[in-house]
Amino acid sequence: MQTVETLNEGLKRAYTLTITSKDIDARVEKEVKAIAPQVRMPGFRPGKVPANLVKKMHGESLQRDALNNSIQEGVQKLIADQKLRPAMQPSVELDEGFEFGKDAEVKVALEVLPVIEVPSIEGLKLERLTVPVADDKVAEAAGRIASQQGALEEHAENHAAAEGDTLVIDFVGKVDGEAFEGGSAQDIRLKIGSGQFIPGFEDQLTGVKKGEEKTIDVTFPEDYGAEHLAGKAATFDVTVKSVLDGDKPKVDDDFAKSLGLESLEKLNELLKGQIEQEHNGLTRTHMKRKLLDQLAANHDFDVPPSMVDAEFEQIWAQLQHEASHEEDPEAALKEMEAEKDDYRAIAVRRVRLGLLLSEIGQANGVTVSDQEMNRLIMQAAQQYSPQDRERFVQYVRQDPMAAAQLRAPLYEDKVVDFLFDKAEVTERAVAREELEAAIESEDGELKPHVHGPGCGHDHDHDEKPKAKKAAPKKAAEPAKADAEPAAEEAPAKKPAAKKAAAKKDTAAADAAPAAEEEKPKKKAAPKKAAAKAE
Repeated sequence: MQTVETLNEGLKRAYTLTITSKDIDARVEKEVKAIAPQVRMPGFRPGKVPANLVKKMHGESLQRDALNNSIQEGVQKLIADQKLRPAMQPSVELDEGFEFGKDAEVKVALEVLPVIEVPSIEGLKLERLTVPVADDKVAEAAGRIASQQGALEEHAENHAAAEGDTLVIDFVGKVDGEAFEGGSAQDIRLKIGSGQFIPGFEDQLTGVKKGEEKTIDVTFPEDYGAEHLAGKAATFDVTVKSVLDGDKPKVDDDFAKSLGLESLEKLNELLKGQIEQEHNGLTRTHMKRKLLDQLAANHDFDVPPSMVDAEFEQIWAQLQHEASHEEDPEAALKEMEAEKDDYRAIAVRRVRLGLLLSEIGQANGVTVSDQEMNRLIMQAAQQYSPQDRERFVQYVRQDPMAAAQLRAPLYEDKVVDFLFDKAEVTERAVAREELEAAIESEDGELKPHVHGPGCGHDHDHDEKPKAKKAAPKKAAEPAKADAEPAAEEAPAKKPAAKKAAAKKDTAAADAAPAAEEEKPKKKAAPKKAAAKAE
């Protein structure tokens, strides 16, 4: 095989490989001898079919395989001989005029990784902003859970129900004096002012007291879902069993036990741990951004355009997806287009930082152990059905690219933790709001792709950038939350400064919680009796 370099410009390389027809024919002859003993043909004993007949039967297929194998081995040899470090998969093209029996000319084009001096990790200085967990924050979290669970304190016996109070009622609905199917229910919770029931129902319960019985008159809407009730006048005999204070959740040992915990003390311990975990996640996010800012400020080198293109495409696709959910998608897309160069600059920074972290990790012996890799594979396999999990495991173990994609986020975290250990770190206690404001205000950029040992440079493990304008959230209907207590709610996200939301160096698959609020899962809302509007 002959090799001629045709381009050596910056990080771009191109070569022409010439594979002689003799090489291809030799491979075909070798394969014929290998398969001849297994060929069966009428008139010949097993294993005695002449080689020329074997070649006649399978020659075209054998020639294709020989050519493909020659090209693959040729490219691998080229990379090894030239000591190349491809940034992405090389482009390989066979000359269009090739015919079997002639020499094959193959054009190979690729971009190589830049030669990076081992980055200095001396002199790194970081500040760790910590947030102590105050008892009142734990109490607030417990109160929110209690409110979601409907655990409310009961008003005094003579309290007249007002808007915001929750009634526990029994009722029997009647049309023309006769009870109708589905019109009766017991122990139903109704928050006055919520609009849960048909118009006029809640209004007539304002002012009722515990133990009171009241008959209310309503008319079903003309467009009511049940045709036999639509537009008809009805009465409801209501018994008020309790009047609960919607602003005062009941948080005590009994409530904790209803969640499966031993006591209120245990609930508070659990919530405190969850809040601390959230705070640790915010602290890590802030520290990592500061770390990456220092690395970016001290290193500047060319990066492979193909890697930048791939990174930019990921960013752009995610931004387009976010923009499509805006109130005015066209305006959001127009704003994106005006700042397209800024997003490409973000892609450049991400790639450069990824290469830096990879170089630091390899120079300092940072690795992902087999045990850690096995754990990653098994965790990832859980997203598949039981019958597909084994296939997924085999796929990852056999495909280096898939394994590299799975390994990359953990490798990044380990390199970052290594640098945290090497840095001079000072601590400062701040309020949660101050830490969140520091994260929100930083004009940091998107986090880097980290290319660990064996990485194929074509993975998609980064947290995607977000469109600048948050789509308005649809108000959720009141519903009970799961019994499992949730971590402390984060404050509602503030509108990000221009470009800021798309320019943050966040962890690839950071184990720490994100700053976004983690909402408790909802149970299905209880079905209302016929009195509820459809």
